[in-house]
Amino acid sequence: MINFLSSRRFLAAYSSLLTLVFLFAMLTGFAHGPAAQSFDEITVHRINVVEPDGTIRLILTNTASSPGIYIKNKEYPHPNGRKGAGFLFFDEEGTEDGGLTYGITKDQTGHVTGSDGHLSFDQYQQDQIFTIEAGRDGDRKFSLLRMDDRGDYPITDALEALNRISKLPENEREAELKKFLATHPGDHPRVMLGRARDGASILQLKDTQGRDRIILRVAPDGSPKLQFLDADGKIVSELPQTAPGTTRP
Repeated sequence: MINFLSSRRFLAAYSSLLTLVFLFAMLTGFAHGPAAQSFDEITVHRINVVEPDGTIRLILTNTASSPGIYIKNKEYPHPNGRKGAGFLFFDEEGTEDGGLTYGITKDQTGHVTGSDGHLSFDQYQQDQIFTIEAGRDGDRKFSLLRMDDRGDYPITDALEALNRISKLPENEREAELKKFLATHPGDHPRVMLGRARDGASILQLKDTQGRDRIILRVAPDGSPKLQFLDADGKIVSELPQTAPGTTRP
């Protein structure tokens, strides 16, 4: 009996049996799938929610682990870097289409110089078109709801241009940016409502070229003003009234 157990034939048969048992356990385990788990508390740096094929759909992240920009499930460097933690939303193609973030800024001494809470939704394959933003810039507090138009060009064009322009001498960047915008039109603010950094409450309605056409403003001292402007920025009507044809300061 001892000789049989130590024989090569027995060892081979025993090894084959163990392999079959292992494979059976693996297959039955995959068939049932992973069991749902419950946690009272979990500490993470980042959570990626993906589709079965791996397409990214949602990221919950801290600031240090924030991703770049995802376009059709491919990650590109973020031109400005992300300065806050929060949620990032993605469409069915794995392209970022909005997010909810919050962060603060500090100077070299560690003193807090500003804060920014941000909720936005993007146009397909483009930048944000609806934004709610609130925070502080130094001593100036602000809260703003904004709606924008975006051009019918892929955002990858803008990313490539920003990357190229950032490598140019500083005195050449503005001219190159104007060239890009001339060939990629359509990016204009349309509606702005909120508390401005100077303490005034404002409503600005703009035309398709981003020009102010109606401005409703209550200054920090409480004085109200309603202005109607033409395409050249001249006031055509105003309450309280001023001389017609005055150019808005």
